[in-house]
Amino acid sequence: MRSLYVYLGLSHGTDVWLNNAQDLIKEGTATLSDAICTRDDIMTYLIKKGLNPDHAFKIMEAVRKGKVAKGAEDKWEEYQEEMRAHDVPEWYIDSCQKIKYMFPKAHAVAYVTMAFRIAWFKVYHPLAYYCAYFSIRGADDFDSDIMIYGKEKVKQKMKELEALGNSMSVKEKGMYTVLELVLEMYERGFKFLPIDLYKSHSSKFQIEDGAIRPPLSSIPGLGGVAAESIYNAVKEEGGKFMSIDDFQIKSKAGKSVIEMLTKAGCFEGMSKSNQISLFG
Repeated sequence: MRSLYVYLGLSHGTDVWLNNAQDLIKEGTATLSDAICTRDDIMTYLIKKGLNPDHAFKIMEAVRKGKVAKGAEDKWEEYQEEMRAHDVPEWYIDSCQKIKYMFPKAHAVAYVTMAFRIAWFKVYHPLAYYCAYFSIRGADDFDSDIMIYGKEKVKQKMKELEALGNSMSVKEKGMYTVLELVLEMYERGFKFLPIDLYKSHSSKFQIEDGAIRPPLSSIPGLGGVAAESIYNAVKEEGGKFMSIDDFQIKSKAGKSVIEMLTKAGCFEGMSKSNQISLFG
């Protein structure tokens, strides 16, 4: 278990791995088992070395808060002498002096446990996993214009973003992460269904007929409030709208929203007006 949770501790700390444990391990001074990875490692190690438990705790607290690294721990000299008196190696003391923030062991273990659960769903219930990810983590960066029409369009967009290199914006980086997962989903043989005025939820991706139905909110430019308003109007109507005009009146949707829904194919097969043309 340690070999798993230590990675979380090392990656979530500040100056715990970089410029610290990484160098010690590369040089052969310490192993992954010896290195300081989480807060608790310090206290348990010092107690095993014979230090007073109260002092071991206070040293751990001073180190994990970054007080030692900042030179703000008044008793550090005293603590160093106590550690040396109990044969704590110099590299360990020096490692403590570099740490600015540390992850608690309990949090690291919880992260590992959560990662196992997520991985299990990804393997055995993939559609549930992708729906949850796109609805929660990828909601703001999911663009249905790009992502629901097959992997070739996804790959093309990824190439465009990659060409930007370091000039990629935060928003574009977020989209790239979602594109990676969308491509993975396609490669596993899954697909998206079209956005449907009557079947799509306002904000949740849903499993339907072995595929995923994207929500109204994934339409580019359509905000969450507008999507919720449309979804509620559809529920209140309880049946089909007679026309686009009928929908617009009952949903109170503006012209721009109608244009977005039209572009997304939500009005396919629906007439523009309730009026019947004698010559149509």
